[in-house]
Amino acid sequence: MEGDITVTQANRKLPAVTGTTRRIKDNAADWHNLMARWEKLNEDGFNVAGSIVAITLTRPQSDQLLGVDESSSPSSPSPPSPASGGAAKLQDECCKLQEVIDKMVVVVKKMERLTALQQGVQDLEEFQFGLEGRKLFHSWNAKHFKDSSCVLLESFSQELKLKQTILQQLAHTATSDLSMVYMSCWLHQPFITPQTRLTLEAVLLETGHHPL
Repeated sequence: MEGDITVTQANRKLPAVTGTTRRIKDNAADWHNLMARWEKLNEDGFNVAGSIVAITLTRPQSDQLLGVDESSSPSSPSPPSPASGGAAKLQDECCKLQEVIDKMVVVVKKMERLTALQQGVQDLEEFQFGLEGRKLFHSWNAKHFKDSSCVLLESFSQELKLKQTILQQLAHTATSDLSMVYMSCWLHQPFITPQTRLTLEAVLLETGHHPL
């Protein structure tokens, strides 16, 4: 994904980008930047997950005791077992992966706020101009932007849940086949589909961040 988008006079090609349109245009830039942040975190997490798999699969079967303590919070790595030879290294990598997911949680919370802001814009537009609202930018009304935000938020919320599940299971996995399944799921992000990316692109095109 391209670098961060900043709303400037250079990319504000549509007239009268003020008030509602300015807020929507700023929100679109924020969506782009958050998705770029997520992709970087996904890459970082994949590298850490690879280290966890490498450590787990090279440890003796009797030593594969470290992972996530199921009696603790769902996404918290368990403390290392003193008897485990590779426990300290594995625990360190699990903590790194937890840190990545914690940052992903922050990204999703910001996406939730963007979606709530978009809902507020839609409510205001409907109050002022009726249920159909008015055309903003090229052809969309405020509801189009809110619906797009909901699509994006749902995709990333589901993907976050998947990654939290992978964190819980990865250090427990003793077979290479299952480990590769988890690694593939992390890398390819099944809940962030081509449609998700097309939705963002449509928002950027409609708001003038990308040329039509």
